[in-house]
Amino acid sequence: MSTVTLNIGSKTYTIACADGEEAHIEALGAMIAEKYALLGASRAPLEAQNLLFAALFLADELADARKRGGEAEPAIVPQSDTAEADALRETIAQLEGELEAARKAAAARAAAPQPDLFVAAAPAEDLNEAVAEQLEALAARIEASAAALEAAAPSA
Repeated sequence: MSTVTLNIGSKTYTIACADGEEAHIEALGAMIAEKYALLGASRAPLEAQNLLFAALFLADELADARKRGGEAEPAIVPQSDTAEADALRETIAQLEGELEAARKAAAARAAAPQPDLFVAAAPAEDLNEAVAEQLEALAARIEASAAALEAAAPSA
């Protein structure tokens, strides 16, 4: 765990952050300090109110950017996070491919002619249950990978 010192207005704030996130937190603090400075002589007597107004400036910019369909600024992503996110995306793509293959195999089994009643074969219900279990397992793996990808992506 690391700490970053932010100077906003006349106050100093020490913020804890994950190792490697220092530059990102400093950049965010600089954005807040910039908006705080816009208050100029119209600052409120309470520091919390001034920080609230700075946050409102930032929220207004974010809302305008969302209306335009863009982002306020590109996110700052450390290289290691990018590599991890890329690996997770690749895993998700692979799992989605496996899921699609399993779905096609299930559809092919359903369309295939039924075996002769006198031939020993697994009941269709057992096959359907096995395919359903495989699909559920693949879906769970995709959801876990997607959650890991979301956790690795920087918050907007």
